[in-house]
Amino acid sequence: MDGPTSHFFFSQRLRLHYVDWGNEGAPPLVLVHGGRDHCRNWDWVAQRLRDRYHVIAPDLRGHGDSAWAVGGGYDMSAYIYDLAQLIHQRSDRPVTLISHSLGAGIALNYCGIFPEKVEKIVAIEGLGPSPAVMAEQARRAIDERLRSWIVDRRENSGRNPRRYASLEDAVARMAEENPHLSPEQARHLTVYGALQNEDGTYSWKFDNFIRGGGVGGLSHADQHQLWRNITCPVLLFRGMESWASDPVEDGRIENFRNARLVNVEGAGHWVHHDRLDVFMAEVEAFLAG
Repeated sequence: MDGPTSHFFFSQRLRLHYVDWGNEGAPPLVLVHGGRDHCRNWDWVAQRLRDRYHVIAPDLRGHGDSAWAVGGGYDMSAYIYDLAQLIHQRSDRPVTLISHSLGAGIALNYCGIFPEKVEKIVAIEGLGPSPAVMAEQARRAIDERLRSWIVDRRENSGRNPRRYASLEDAVARMAEENPHLSPEQARHLTVYGALQNEDGTYSWKFDNFIRGGGVGGLSHADQHQLWRNITCPVLLFRGMESWASDPVEDGRIENFRNARLVNVEGAGHWVHHDRLDVFMAEVEAFLAG
């Protein structure tokens, strides 16, 4: 695979990594990965679009080859600022966004803040918890939620990165996490998503503190308002074997002015890995329209 070049930029004093697939001068396309993932998970998508777009894929803070946030700063607002910084520094015209999970949540919020800076957005399962889960969360008093967050945070601080005796063991864990992956996909994602420790073992690159998120951030009502601010076309994806609820059935798609949902059979949370050809066919048609 003829891969991208590696670069860094600074955001809130953090040194953050991104890859650039070349083709400067073509329309800008930014690929935003999900939680506990990394920028090279987009390689198959980038390969198919690099001839028409200037493709850039960042590693979110605390992920891949980007710096970890001192103090565990992984609020949604911090992620949004990082994406805004990257686009501000790397593009002087509106961008197209393709995004997944946490990255899709970040990208959609960015679109609502800067609607004039986005041409189109593809979002794979980035709407967060279902309305039923949100209602359950809302029944807990704020002091209870904060106490629970503090306990979880404290416990997570003592959690050591898992170590695998060999790269093959890490590949096996990657394949176990998503049975839809081919052996080649599992190896590729592991090679770029793990590092070798001094003792020869392997660990995932992401910071364990990303698991707890942040105590602050945007409310669900705030995010819904940002979605209503989006003016560009929106293409939503959902894997029919995923935990994510259907935004048409639960009503969340009504927060978008111009959105369409694609439910993909035989796919879980990682639609772009599980059914790449189906995903790309829909994306290509959306981008060309």
